[in-house]
Amino acid sequence: MAPSKWLTIRHTHAPGKVYRFPGAGTKTFTQEEYFFRAWLPVIHKEKVSVILGPHYRTEQWEMKSSGENPISHMSDWKLRSFGLDLRSLVKLDSSSWLVLTSHISKSGNFGELTARQIPFNYTFSSAFLKRLSPDKEIGAGVMVNRSFKLTVLPVLLFNYNFSENAGLEMILPQRISFRRNLSPSDIIYLKGEAVTRTYYLRQVSATDPGVCRRVDVDLGLSYNRRLGNYAGFEVFGGYRTNLTNKLVEGASPVKTSGLTATVELYVQPPKFKRKK
Repeated sequence: MAPSKWLTIRHTHAPGKVYRFPGAGTKTFTQEEYFFRAWLPVIHKEKVSVILGPHYRTEQWEMKSSGENPISHMSDWKLRSFGLDLRSLVKLDSSSWLVLTSHISKSGNFGELTARQIPFNYTFSSAFLKRLSPDKEIGAGVMVNRSFKLTVLPVLLFNYNFSENAGLEMILPQRISFRRNLSPSDIIYLKGEAVTRTYYLRQVSATDPGVCRRVDVDLGLSYNRRLGNYAGFEVFGGYRTNLTNKLVEGASPVKTSGLTATVELYVQPPKFKRKK
């Protein structure tokens, strides 16, 4: 029941991250991120649909403390990611589908490393989705992720409309949200969403790239507003809980969780009128 997003521009701001560095003391940072993506239709038939989503992300750790920045190669928007998403839907019968997704990217400091030096991160998933009633869908599958290390996880999908204006949308382990449609153009979500970032960086004393990796969960409230039939925006505010954290400089985490906010602008897919 949410609007489709053809083009997306998103900015995320997460202040108050504190780390302790050998010889540099305790430093405070703000994580900032810009994300751009476009969905391109490849196949759209009665039983098979395939779309591709090229995307670009840039991130910085802006130091808020005084003194020299011990991770200067992660500041000033030096962290970048280039990738491609693929989503496909195969209709098996009138009430069941096979959902296939993939994500491939290269992430790191491209000012210090070449694209050849940075390994691919990838995620592949496959799930079977069954519509049990007009208001209930359930599905299950498996996901394989390779970013720094190989991980295999089960996937669970569940969508349920409590009423015409409210529902539960779940794609585990990625996202769970409670939706409330205030009007045809206004939606409020209470949601939790996993946020994983892996960047490869140059190490001074080693030939192989080092790895900066973190896994967070964003918990909070978002508001989505459609602007006619062509565009819209979404704002999110909440708390970012850090689950795992790794910096190549050997920093000791002091405070890795805190408030976060996101502003997103999107363009909906164009509608073409068929000629009679």
